Amino acid sequence: MTENKIFQRLNVYTISIAHLIHDIYSSFLAPILPLLIEKLQISYTLSGLLTIAQRIPALFNPAIGLFADKLKVRYLLIVSPAITCTAMSLLGVAPTYIFLVVLLLVMGIGAALFHVPGPVMIRRVSGDRVGKGMSFYMLGGEIARTLGPMVILGAVSLWGLEGSWRLMPFGLAVSAILWIRLRKISIVDEFKTKEKKKGILSTVREMLPFFIKLAGVFFFSQVLKSTITAFLPAYIENQSGSLWEGGIALSLFQAAGAVGTFFSGTLSDKIGRKKILIAAAILSPALVLGFLFTEGIISTIFITLTGITIFAYTPVILAIVNSIDSARPAFINSIVMTISFFSGALTVLIAGALIDIFGLHTTYIITSVTAFLTLPFVIVLDTGDKKQTI
Repeated sequence: MTENKIFQRLNVYTISIAHLIHDIYSSFLAPILPLLIEKLQISYTLSGLLTIAQRIPALFNPAIGLFADKLKVRYLLIVSPAITCTAMSLLGVAPTYIFLVVLLLVMGIGAALFHVPGPVMIRRVSGDRVGKGMSFYMLGGEIARTLGPMVILGAVSLWGLEGSWRLMPFGLAVSAILWIRLRKISIVDEFKTKEKKKGILSTVREMLPFFIKLAGVFFFSQVLKSTITAFLPAYIENQSGSLWEGGIALSLFQAAGAVGTFFSGTLSDKIGRKKILIAAAILSPALVLGFLFTEGIISTIFITLTGITIFAYTPVILAIVNSIDSARPAFINSIVMTISFFSGALTVLIAGALIDIFGLHTTYIITSVTAFLTLPFVIVLDTGDKKQTI
């Protein structure tokens, strides 16, 4: 396969900004959930099911990946921001709970249609600097988590809850820009067009050892990451009695994560994927242990540095996955996303159960020590440092 080695800066920026805006819309639910509860008179149990509805379509990532590999991937990427922004902009005008659930299911489909082919497109336009491209792509997603609540709350402040539909044109404009920029860029045709595609089961069998190793990396790294992202404010409030300190620490952690996301992929292009992952596997749990056994500004420094290292995994892993020379790139990427999804959900449940049994401080120690088990999986993982052919 002949690949264009040029880093297409403008296209990388366009897709990364589209990722940013798409994920801003994706994060609208939580900030306005209290208003929706009040408007529709729904219980907290039913409101919890809304988040599940939003995530259910992620279970169909492999099917979407197969679908994407049979079509022109760019069209799924182009249309998905329009789907997501339309559904999420209409949350405020939803007249019933069922209508709200349908909107969130549609949003989940739009998100899957974006995130399955997104890294594949980034690979195509990044040339021989895939890590750098993935860093830009993931940076958009990380920043969106901060901007999303501010955007929707600002809109509600200006126009009221039922005026949220006015945000719709911005997302539609993103799809229009993606159409202009990407409609002529071929992806699927670039992947072994002269070779007969192997069957699904054959592809899975050949990739199974890689998937198992990757599952180990995801699980043992995310057991620590989930504990921090879900329970850091609670831990600090428990230690210091200040909820504000917990919120500030989480903000610093997330901001540092954006830095780690941006630089890890780019750096992996220069010194190798495996070296970055090994550093993250060692430093992340070590820094958390430092955070647990220090106080004041020193502990703040430790948890901030943890954000840099623990968020370094994703762009590097995406670079590895999308460096595999395969006739089914979107399908492989969808399997990896599904593994990540289940790892994240499972580790949050495990962390919560451990806290119920052992308490916050002991759980942080347990998950920190457990996270060192990421290292052996990283060591045996096949990386993009040497191109693989499947």
